[in-house]
Amino acid sequence: MDSIFAEKMYIYSVTVAIDKSIEKEWLDWMIRAHIPDVLNTGCFYDYSIYQVFSAHAEDTATYNVQYFFEKVEDIEKYQKECALSLQKEHKERFENKFVATRTVLKKINL
Repeated sequence: MDSIFAEKMYIYSVTVAIDKSIEKEWLDWMIRAHIPDVLNTGCFYDYSIYQVFSAHAEDTATYNVQYFFEKVEDIEKYQKECALSLQKEHKERFENKFVATRTVLKKINL
C-alpha cells in the first residue's frame, strides 16, 4: 500500500519548561528515573530528548522528550493506565517549577 497513512510511527511529545534553578536536578531525574519508568510501561519502544533553544527564556530551560510507539492502542493504554501516576510523581517532585505540554504526533511520509 503506497499511502501517506502507511507509516506506523507515532510520537508522544512532552515539552517541559523547567525553572533554571533546578534544571540539572530535573534533567538527571528524568534520565535516571522518569524516562525509564515511562519506557517500562511497555507502551513505547524508544525515546529522544532535546533541549529547546529560545532567545526569550531567561528563567526557564525547555526540553522536549519524544517517546516512540507503533500503534494507537499503545498511547491509549498509556494514557488510561499509566500517565496519571507518572505525571503525578513529576508534579509532586517539581511543583510550581515547570509547565508541561503534551502532544501525540503521527509521522507522515510523502
